[in-house]
Amino acid sequence: MLVTQQKSLRHFWYPVIPLERLTGGPKPFTLLGEKIVLFLGADGAPAALRDRCCHRTAQLSLGWCENGNIVCGYHGWTYDQTGRCVRIPQQDESTIPTNARTRAFHCATRYGYVWVALEDPYTPIPEFEQAGQEGVRQIDQFYERWECAGLRLMENSFDMSHIAFVHRETFGLREQEKPPLMKITPLEWGLETLVETPVKNHDENARTVTGSEGAETVRTMRGTWYMPFIRRLAISYPGGLKHDIITCATPIDDASIMVVQWCYRNDTEQQVAAAEVIAFDRAVTLEDKRILESTESDACIDTSRRVEFHMDTDRPGLVMRQKLLELFRRDGEEEMHGPSLAEV
Repeated sequence: MLVTQQKSLRHFWYPVIPLERLTGGPKPFTLLGEKIVLFLGADGAPAALRDRCCHRTAQLSLGWCENGNIVCGYHGWTYDQTGRCVRIPQQDESTIPTNARTRAFHCATRYGYVWVALEDPYTPIPEFEQAGQEGVRQIDQFYERWECAGLRLMENSFDMSHIAFVHRETFGLREQEKPPLMKITPLEWGLETLVETPVKNHDENARTVTGSEGAETVRTMRGTWYMPFIRRLAISYPGGLKHDIITCATPIDDASIMVVQWCYRNDTEQQVAAAEVIAFDRAVTLEDKRILESTESDACIDTSRRVEFHMDTDRPGLVMRQKLLELFRRDGEEEMHGPSLAEV
């Protein structure tokens, strides 16, 4: 799926950068192929503008911030949070053209990250009830670029059949090639899943993170897909430990994403250090990254493939594709970019 050619995808919120990274000045980001610049305004709130000065098209991200505005590093033209040019050093303020501006995008802060929507959003930023909940901590895990498509990562997040193979070195049980079927509940803007499965708990670090003893333990996994590229995986273990992972595949362009991931846990730093939790999930995600970066990124959504070509465990991905295709058609788009999945 070529995300840059699907205008519908511009109508969703995406986390693009940790808020703390904006304290050093403006930062560039490419979202769905659109070059934007992010900076902190006079009120401390983040702003997102098109990364082009309307004067000579220089990138504003090469400039700096001054009094809550962003200054172009070419000729000093200065823009506020709305994208309006408020100062041209070479002429009086009263002579600034009314159309001297660059485009501003929807911008907000949530969960310690800056979120951007390029067009009026269809849905709000997802609500995660654990945020700020007493007895629950947030651990920021990864903010890194992957060379794969966002839909690939989302499908993989709900794919039970890859665990025994991709994750055989971490938590997957190699002998469990046929995984338990999950319950799937479609939602208006996503889906929910529920599945319980035994997993490997093979060393001291794993047992510390899972809160379980023994070489194996059981994961109860409740997944939620928030259209188009956000996944919440609520994992609970027999001992009462809860490990909820939020994974966002923010689309940079057709072939790459920024993986933004954090987790919530109902324990403390004294019980399990954040570094141990990050290391545990890092080992798992690197196994996914290796495989996903080998896949084709531009396979189009094709829900008409032969039924016998699918496994039962493909069902979450099929639901995702069907819902996205319905959205594209509703918005007058046909997803026909790239080869069909039957050809890859």
